[in-house]
Amino acid sequence: MFVKNLSALLLSLLAIGCSANEAEIQKAIEAKLGVKVESVTKAGYFGLYEVYADGHIFYTDDKVSAMLIGGDMIRAQQAVNLIDLKNNRNITDERLRKLTAIKFSDLPLERAIKQVRGDGKRVLATFEDPNCGYCKRLAKDLAKLENVTVYTFLYPILSEDSLKKSRQIWCSADRLKAWNDWIIDGKTPGGRDNCDTTAITRNQEFGRKLNITGTPTIVFADGERVPGALPLNALEQKLNQQK
Repeated sequence: MFVKNLSALLLSLLAIGCSANEAEIQKAIEAKLGVKVESVTKAGYFGLYEVYADGHIFYTDDKVSAMLIGGDMIRAQQAVNLIDLKNNRNITDERLRKLTAIKFSDLPLERAIKQVRGDGKRVLATFEDPNCGYCKRLAKDLAKLENVTVYTFLYPILSEDSLKKSRQIWCSADRLKAWNDWIIDGKTPGGRDNCDTTAITRNQEFGRKLNITGTPTIVFADGERVPGALPLNALEQKLNQQK
C-alpha cells in the first residue's frame, strides 16, 4: 500500500524545515514513504515540485513541509491533478503519460499474439486478460480497424480461470483464431493448457515491472500507454497521428 497513514505522513514531513534541491527532496521523501522516487522536477506552478514514484505523481514544496497526495492513490488511482486553467491543460495527466511511456521497441513482441489487417502499417500493442469485460469491448473495435498490426499480450491478472484460458489459447494450434473466437465470439477455448506457457509467466512479470495494474492497457507506437478501452474513433485518431 502506497500510503498507509496519510495524516501521520504529513505531520512527520512538517518536521523538515530547511529548503531543498531536487536530490534532497528525493532523499527526504524516500526516507518518509519508503518507496523509490524515480524523479523530482519543478512543476512550474506555485513553487511546487513534481515527484514521480510508484507509478504516481504527487507534489511538495521546496522545504518538503507538506504534500499534495490524492486519497484515491491508496486504490492505485491518480486523484490529484494540476490544471493549467489559462491553456486548459491537465499538466499531471500530460506528465504521467510521458513518465509511464513504454518504448515500443522494448516490448517482447515474440510473446504476443499478432494479427495484421491490410498493409499493417499502423501498430499498437495491448495487454489483456481473457475474462476482462472491457477487453471484449475493445476487441470488437479493434476488429473494425484497417491497415493495422495488433500485438496482444496475454496478461491474466483477474483469476485462476483467466490463467487457464490464457494457457489454452497460447497452446492452440492457431492462437489468433482461439483468441478471437473467445474474446469476440465468446467461444470458450478448449484443448490442452500444458504446453510451454512460460511466455505468459514472463508477460506477467514484465507487466508488473511496468506497473500495469489493469486490463486492457494499450501501448501505441510512440510509447504512450493508455489504460482502459478506447472507443473506435479515439483509436483511429491516435493511430493516424503516428503515420
